[in-house]
Order: sequence, then structure tokens, then C-alpha cells
Amino acid sequence: MTTLPTHSETMPIAASDCAPIIATPKVKLRRRRIVIDYPDPRTGEKLLAEALGAVDREALHGLLSQLVKASAVARKPDQGNLAFMVSMLKSIAPKDSLEAMLAAQMVGIHVASMRCACRLACTDDVPQQESLTRALTRLSRTFAAEMEALNRHRSNGACAITVQNLSVQDGGKAVVGHFTQHANLIAAQPDLTDAVIA
Repeated sequence: MTTLPTHSETMPIAASDCAPIIATPKVKLRRRRIVIDYPDPRTGEKLLAEALGAVDREALHGLLSQLVKASAVARKPDQGNLAFMVSMLKSIAPKDSLEAMLAAQMVGIHVASMRCACRLACTDDVPQQESLTRALTRLSRTFAAEMEALNRHRSNGACAITVQNLSVQDGGKAVVGHFTQHANLIAAQPDLTDAVIA
């Protein structure tokens, strides 16, 4: 029988045997306070800020405060949800403040989607099912749009174009091979169509 680890046993699943594991601090709730669980509090804040893409202490605590509010179950912050949200935010690995905010929204939208899906699975009331289905659809579309925005931000707005089918008539020229060309590079290289690779 497989059991889930407790929060104190949590460890990376895909850890490489040859790479050292640097554990980032855990975030805990104690008496309506956010506590960064690490032997040295300053180092813990710094490591967590780097993992979450926060530029300074105020940004880190602001982000954590928002995650605590989004983690609420029955209007009370939930330690399990918070741990999950922080872990997912770490796995997205935001590189700057914009990515940190967007990743936090993505995690919040995901949690809301799963709550909505749970309610949908547990109701037999047709009007409630229709309402929950619309809400779940909106949340899913929002998540997809946020993923696209994150990918665009990380690629500096460049859209990739992949040609899968190509037909060349007699006397035509073609570039043969497996590659993806970014749209901004195509516009910058008008003579690309004259290239011939045999």
C-alpha cells in the first residue's frame, strides 16, 4: 500500500542522484502569522524569495499573504493548501516580479478550478451543475491564457512557427530539416526563402 508523505516528509520526487538538493524553507501558519521554517530566518527569507521570484522582503511577505488568503477553506487559511500553493509556485520558478505575480495567479486559479470541479462532482442539482460548469470553463480558460502569457513573457513575445507539411513544385527551393523558426527572425531574414539545403 502506498501512503502519501506528511508535510514534514516532503521531498523532491524527481531528484537526481548526482545533483545536490538545496531545500527551500517551508511556510507555516502559526496563530494567524506566516512563519518561514528555516534555522536562520534571514537566510530562509532570502532562499524563499529567490525560489518565488520576489525581489525583496516586502514582495515576499505580500505574496505569501495573498497565498494564505487564497488557501482558505471555510474562511480559514489552510496549511495543506498553502504548502501545495507554495510548492507549485516554486516549481514554476518565476524569474522576476511579473512572473511571480502571474505564477501566483495561476496557482490560485488552479486551486479554484479544483474546488469548482469537486463541487460539480458532488451535486445532482441541474441548475447548480450548469453554473459550476460555466465557472469551471472560465477558470480553465483563464489558466490557459495565463500559461500562454507566461510563455510569451519568457520568450520575449516571440511566437514560434513550425511548418509540418511542405510541398515544393518542380524548380522550387526548400529548406529541408527539422527545426522551428521564431516569427521575429523570419521577418528579419527576408532572404531565408532562397536558402537551399540538399
